[in-house]
Amino acid sequence: MMRPCFPLLFTLVLFGYQSVMAQNELLQSGPMLGYVDMKEALLWTQTTRAATVEFVYWDKNNPSEKYATDPVRTEKNTGYTAKCIADRVEPGRQYVYELRINGKPVKLSYPTEFKTQPLWEWRTDPPNFSLATGSCAYVNETEYDRPGKPYGSNYRIFSTIAAQKPDLMLWLGDNTYLREPDWTTRTGVFHRFTHSRSLPELQPLLASTQHYAIWDDHDFGPNDSDGSWIHKDISWEAFRAFWGNPTFGVNGQKGCTTWFQYADVDFFLLDNRTFRTPNDCESCPRTMLGREQLDWFKAALAASTAPFKVVAIGGQVLSTQKLNERYINLFPAERDSILAHIEREDIKGVIFLTGDVHLTEFSALKNARGNWVYDLTTSPLTSGVNTYGKPDDNALRVDGTLVMEHNFSILNFSGPRKERRLEIKVVNAEGKELWKKTILPNGALEE
Repeated sequence: MMRPCFPLLFTLVLFGYQSVMAQNELLQSGPMLGYVDMKEALLWTQTTRAATVEFVYWDKNNPSEKYATDPVRTEKNTGYTAKCIADRVEPGRQYVYELRINGKPVKLSYPTEFKTQPLWEWRTDPPNFSLATGSCAYVNETEYDRPGKPYGSNYRIFSTIAAQKPDLMLWLGDNTYLREPDWTTRTGVFHRFTHSRSLPELQPLLASTQHYAIWDDHDFGPNDSDGSWIHKDISWEAFRAFWGNPTFGVNGQKGCTTWFQYADVDFFLLDNRTFRTPNDCESCPRTMLGREQLDWFKAALAASTAPFKVVAIGGQVLSTQKLNERYINLFPAERDSILAHIEREDIKGVIFLTGDVHLTEFSALKNARGNWVYDLTTSPLTSGVNTYGKPDDNALRVDGTLVMEHNFSILNFSGPRKERRLEIKVVNAEGKELWKKTILPNGALEE
């Protein structure tokens, strides 16, 4: 009788384990889904050092036919990040993907899948879909944090978001917090983006949900930073390296401005930092968005035929509280011009998604044309919670929507083509629903 060769078997198992561990040691963060359209999807990852990255992917219903993205070499000057394009996909399909580093697969303990947008127009009603959103995500790093109580906490919120299985997530700025050692050097900025992106609790959410982002002051530069920030080009390079938006800037300008469409909803992502004049400069032209971006936004908004026009911008738009960096406090004329444009052009279905203020609230304004404009502020995800919100400080706040704890929002778009409705839920880090509102097809809130 042949005796089993246990030493050889043990050696093979150990070699296989060491091989898997070696591959995983090359993975710094990700994989992450960026934009996903009908005919292509962006897949992102970051390695610990220079390596060759590619993704193999296949239709979940036809696993025998596999495709591979073009390989990308990660380099130090882009933080060892890689963006790969899956361009052998078809509309409305579910795909599974596998990350390979230096030709070898990386084994992960959570699903790595994406769903392409369906080709629905002229064929069916638009698909239902869900969006997660939030702002202000601080990840502690003790040696560089302010002394005292840690500013970041409740990282489990990312697992709670992932459990909701949203189709996409829109990050509303302060997605990472640059600190004193980070602001003024490329090394510092890329370190901070790397550190925040590497949070273990974040990885499953990155892998199976599409991610889009804007920035605010803390992932752009110092607190309350503006267009005069001397190192904004470094911040833009890091933002572009770490996020998978379709584009970065409008009309040839740098920034985080972009647009995308999901199902029948148009999303406008605005940049409130690159062109902003200093908050305290009274003799400077008073603008948050800059003329080029503002003109583009107004024109694109007027051109949209979507039932909902979702506008992401770092700071609150509708709030009437004249405090800190709220639009009404620093740039009231520009705010008024946007709201007047919406009214004059009879634009329906506008909802601003905002962050920054470390509290959540829902504001509503009915203009002279009878159209409702909304502002859903969602903050914070993990950073410090605002404790000075008051019942009477924002005249446009919808009763019962003030939240002062870690939270995120889920937006559910549903209904037939001409009767689309939007359900908004605010959920805390533990998964408890804090409030829910529904915008009806006529633009009003459901009673």
